[in-house]
Amino acid sequence: MSQPTVRTRRGRSGTISRIETDPSHHLAGPFMPQTPLDSPTDNIPPRVPRPLKNNGAPSSHGFLDDLKTFRWVVVPQSSLRMILLPVFLHIQWTYITPLLFTDPPLSPFAPLLFLSHPTPSPTGDPNDVRYRKGYLDLVFLAYHIIVFSFLRQVAMIYICYPVARYFGIKREAKLARFGEQGYAILYFGIFGLWGMRIMGQLPTWWYNVEAFWIDYPHWQMKPELKRYYLMQASYWCQQLIVLVFKLEKPRKDYNELVAHHIVTLWLVGWSYLINLTLIGNAVYMSMDIPDAFLGTSKILNYMRWDRTKIAVFAVFIFVWTYFRHYLNLVMLWSVYRDFDLIPETSKVWAPETGAWLVWWMKWQIFAPILLLQLLNLFWYFLILRILVRAFTDVKVTDERSDDEESYEEEDTPPKTNKRKDD
Repeated sequence: MSQPTVRTRRGRSGTISRIETDPSHHLAGPFMPQTPLDSPTDNIPPRVPRPLKNNGAPSSHGFLDDLKTFRWVVVPQSSLRMILLPVFLHIQWTYITPLLFTDPPLSPFAPLLFLSHPTPSPTGDPNDVRYRKGYLDLVFLAYHIIVFSFLRQVAMIYICYPVARYFGIKREAKLARFGEQGYAILYFGIFGLWGMRIMGQLPTWWYNVEAFWIDYPHWQMKPELKRYYLMQASYWCQQLIVLVFKLEKPRKDYNELVAHHIVTLWLVGWSYLINLTLIGNAVYMSMDIPDAFLGTSKILNYMRWDRTKIAVFAVFIFVWTYFRHYLNLVMLWSVYRDFDLIPETSKVWAPETGAWLVWWMKWQIFAPILLLQLLNLFWYFLILRILVRAFTDVKVTDERSDDEESYEEEDTPPKTNKRKDD
């Protein structure tokens, strides 16, 4: 008898039902029950995990080919070479050029490594260094896309994969997912705390939303805020490159993730361009902190720390609700209500003075935050469905999660016993 398809075997219909039982979905999949390490395997055909080459690192096709095909994004050896070359050239320029010229020119490689476009401080304090935006920021951003490509692969291959193997995770698909979530915890945890530290230096501390608009334009940035902003932009550009060029096997929610990354970059780029970095910092925080808890919940499910997973998942739902919905709606309402707190002299289209906010720009700010909220509401609905399923599914067999790799590689799963509740 021929094996039924995945959808038939699940016995569910509708988009939401397919998503919440899809092991390859970035949100629902990792929360599906994982196979216990000591579970009986009498009725499950043995499958030998494919050995991972190069400790799980994607193989290089040669440095020049990696450059042309963008494989340097996922090949750490190639991205490391690209990182070290400007560093080496900058050091040479700094120490050798003064030996040749009495008044040596500035290093052309410095904008890749350091912030550009310093500006006098509005306070007049020489220790209160400020920066404005400028075209050399694109050079800094491009270089740090390479930096994040290297850091991502190193974190996954040399930190996350060994931890996953320690907890008995051996299959390539699950190792990759574990690595992705481990890197997400590191990134969002660090940048969530960094964003909180920066907000503590600003008048917007803990979502004092009226300060988004008072004294606009806020074009003289503290160095830490500018570096934070550009590195966030680099991270999201790097993530979008991986998706768009399909440098890793696409997930079934590919379009959903691409839409999220595009909306995020719209927010990043637009707010930076029109000198709304204070609201940008607040939006970043509302995304990063809950994402750190989301990654932790997923990791604990893969590790089968069931009691800890339940506790962290409960905290995660509270954190997600507060940051991704309550605070996001507070900011959205502020755009609608407080926009007129902008000084009258700044309600003009005058980029040379840093003022961009004519009346219709209100909706250019409102739209991406609203789209982000709609995506968050869709994911929130899935999260609540996961919570309900955790309390209503009395027994779920192991083979659904065990087939994760096969779902991603084939249209039909390997033969297993039929679930009793189908």
